[in-house]
Amino acid sequence: MSSTATTPGAAPSADVTLLVNGDVVTMNPNRDVLVGGAIAIADDRIVAVGTTSELRAAHPDAAEVDLSSCVVTPGMIDAHQHLTGDPLIRSCIPDLLPPGASIFEWSVPVHAAHEPDDDEASAVLSAVEALTAGVTTVVEAGTVAHADRVAAGLQRLGQRATLGVWGWDIEEGPFTAPADEVLDRQASVIDSFPAGGLVEGWVTLVGHDLASDALLAGGADLARAKSTNMTMHLSPTSSDPERYLEKTGKRPAVHLNDLGVLGAHLLLGHGVWLDDAEVELVIDTETAIAYCPWAYLRLGQGVCAHGRHAEIVERGGRVAFGCDATNAGDSIDILRTAAVAAGIARDAAVDPTRFGAHQAFELATIAGAEAIGMADRVGSIEVGKQADIVVHRTDTPGWTPRGDVGLQLVWGTDGRSVRDVWVAGRQVVSDGRPTAISQDELAEMATHRQTKLLERAGIEVPHLWPHHDAR
Repeated sequence: MSSTATTPGAAPSADVTLLVNGDVVTMNPNRDVLVGGAIAIADDRIVAVGTTSELRAAHPDAAEVDLSSCVVTPGMIDAHQHLTGDPLIRSCIPDLLPPGASIFEWSVPVHAAHEPDDDEASAVLSAVEALTAGVTTVVEAGTVAHADRVAAGLQRLGQRATLGVWGWDIEEGPFTAPADEVLDRQASVIDSFPAGGLVEGWVTLVGHDLASDALLAGGADLARAKSTNMTMHLSPTSSDPERYLEKTGKRPAVHLNDLGVLGAHLLLGHGVWLDDAEVELVIDTETAIAYCPWAYLRLGQGVCAHGRHAEIVERGGRVAFGCDATNAGDSIDILRTAAVAAGIARDAAVDPTRFGAHQAFELATIAGAEAIGMADRVGSIEVGKQADIVVHRTDTPGWTPRGDVGLQLVWGTDGRSVRDVWVAGRQVVSDGRPTAISQDELAEMATHRQTKLLERAGIEVPHLWPHHDAR
């Protein structure tokens, strides 16, 4: 079928690029798939979607990109990703650590030793990994020291992202400050990167129990006043419920609701250990959750026994996927995340009829975009939306032979099938490689920054298996 439409006043053909002959998974309200379809891009927007013959006729002078035998999807959403710190110490934090050790013995000292160049280098590394896996939009999870440098790295690569700075007012820790000062920093980032840009500012708090009531309530007030969103961590383990009950006599989501923090502006990272009342509050207040299943499995946090994310989705709640920190989620790949999320939902309920691949892919795209408040801009291939488009090659074993596209996207492949990516109409990945940086430059930068960062943090990477110099 055809779903051709054109934006009124669209640019003439000479300024239009046509992506033709691809199987276009639109994720529009009907979930139409246009086999051999086409997309017209002008500047940063999608101006038409339909059959290849129709769009060629409408734009006879347009440049063309042939996507024959490819599957074309919207850019995917990663709603919880630490862009700094861990990317430079990938696979360095030991696997077998007690709860909290990976954060307070590794991540916090590394963040404290970060220089501005490290923040930018980390952001570049993260953007390369995300974009080459088809992740076009990332929500930074709240541990950025030098926001301007992170933004510079993201903009260089063409990564769409939200951004905030460290937000906590604990007694001791990197970048801690009184609540008013923390909120002033947050407001400065929001003003510097207004909503609608490639990089936009959000209120971004560390969360957990690492914030005063004044900071939590003030953050929510600031988000509402600035017409932006807010994100924070909550209840990936039993620790947050235990601490909140000890300090306030209430579970975390109940206490946040009493402070006026919950609401459609809020994206909670994790929300694994929620009880019945908290699940009701999350749904009733339209609070969104960023669900990072690989991190919980990697860290043994009890998601199979306690996570209720599929239930929240099935009851109309707002959920997006996230990949978390590089040393928790291990890779930035939303297709891998979608598969494991669906698997956990089905296995935990011993029910193969619930939460299938198609619903999981919705969370990776249009439903994820809605959860982070961007469904009007991204998450589907529709006229008027930003041209965030991912091309998947199908000349790989996981795509051979072709079957149902939803099943193959989630169960049969992962981000390694991504060939080309556009963000806001700019091609940022070509033939599997970023267009803005070479692999040699990336490797040299990452290796240099890692060595210096570990030296400043006073950390030596242990090896479980003995390493011998055999050169």
